[in-house]
Amino acid sequence: MRAFLNEIRSPITRSKKLLNSTFIFIAGVLLGVISKVLDETPSNLLPYFLEVLDLRNFFSRMGIWIFLALLLSVYSKSPGRSALNVFLFFVGMVGSYYLYTVIVAGFYPKSYMIIWFTIAVFSPLLAFVCWYAKGKGLLAIFLSSTILMFLSRQTFVFGFWYFDLINGLEFLLWVATIFVLYQSPKQILRVVSLGMVLYFLTAQINLFWGML
Repeated sequence: MRAFLNEIRSPITRSKKLLNSTFIFIAGVLLGVISKVLDETPSNLLPYFLEVLDLRNFFSRMGIWIFLALLLSVYSKSPGRSALNVFLFFVGMVGSYYLYTVIVAGFYPKSYMIIWFTIAVFSPLLAFVCWYAKGKGLLAIFLSSTILMFLSRQTFVFGFWYFDLINGLEFLLWVATIFVLYQSPKQILRVVSLGMVLYFLTAQINLFWGML
């Protein structure tokens, strides 16, 4: 039976799994270094298009990292692979970012390091849970809505008399998140509706998603 099923669609080989995991780790390392280099470079010394896009602030916020973790999580082959992939990515990204900070930049931001290393430690559990956001049923709807709520917190600012965008790139991530979570018109309508309700309910609560 297994041979018959493998003829229909072959499962990924161990060597391919190792290659994928290595690539994800390297991608995390590169993005961590790039983020820190941008952070250390004055905006007026960057190429004009990078200055206009304000990538220094974009990579210093949580939105892009939540989105990349979401991609790795929901498009993994299993919840176990999701946990491993996201963990390797965050280990590579956080490790390279703070190695560069300490060795090259010459300072030791202990409080931020503790926060980000804690996130990296717990990322496998979060990724394992998020893998089920692309599933069926009320739990999948709730998970997708919670993910959208976190992206909404990075995209919009809300107060008693105002509601506005924080950053145009963050808004593109928010829209992309909806496409990633999409399964059907009815499903995504529920996800967006509940996600925005959760956003408005938590908008004034400090979840310490701070600077990288």
